[in-house]
Amino acid sequence: MTEAQQTAAAPVPPPPSAGGPTGPAPIPLLSPREGVPPVTADAGALAERIEAFASGAGPVAVDAERASGYRYGQRAYLVQLRRAGAGTALIDPVACPDLSALGEALAPHEWVLHAAGQDLPCLREAGMVPVRLFDTELAGRLAGFARVGLGVMVETVLGYSLEKGHSAADWSTRPLPEPWLRYAALDVELLVELRDALEEELREQGKLGWAMEEFAAIAAAPP
Repeated sequence: MTEAQQTAAAPVPPPPSAGGPTGPAPIPLLSPREGVPPVTADAGALAERIEAFASGAGPVAVDAERASGYRYGQRAYLVQLRRAGAGTALIDPVACPDLSALGEALAPHEWVLHAAGQDLPCLREAGMVPVRLFDTELAGRLAGFARVGLGVMVETVLGYSLEKGHSAADWSTRPLPEPWLRYAALDVELLVELRDALEEELREQGKLGWAMEEFAAIAAAPP
């Protein structure tokens, strides 16, 4: 296991090594840095979020919550975004079903997703299609991690533990409970930091070029 698989830089306060048998336990990440944002659920609020994210900096962390265990189909019932300079957004695609303007505003920038193949169909259905992406799950596989779930990767690479208790919730529920929204916001809280650490790991292993080719193929694949 390489150094980046044991420890990596993380948001303030920086954690120690990512807790092996003799190392410290992971630090529980209990709340987003700026708190849980209100759900964007009308055209005016969506326009404000589009403007904020278009003027942000760096890659955009993107995630979506579905209700496949409760509803037919794979539609998104919540879309989460995070970008430097814009913070975190929680967008209700039931109240705002057409997110094509958001997708267009973000299209010039790299999107960071975990297990992109799971979320891209429902994002595409809402009008959001990336041109460039970085898949942190696939990056973990290429880097040789044995377990590549988001919670495990954040814990192993960054030294933080995420609360995963609502992953199988019925996200078609309205209104969404506050604990669920906090969980959803935390799913994108460290995604860009994880991306950066995995990029460095892949570079050290001489695999970054291969990974970027894989990411490009995912982004270019037809529906």
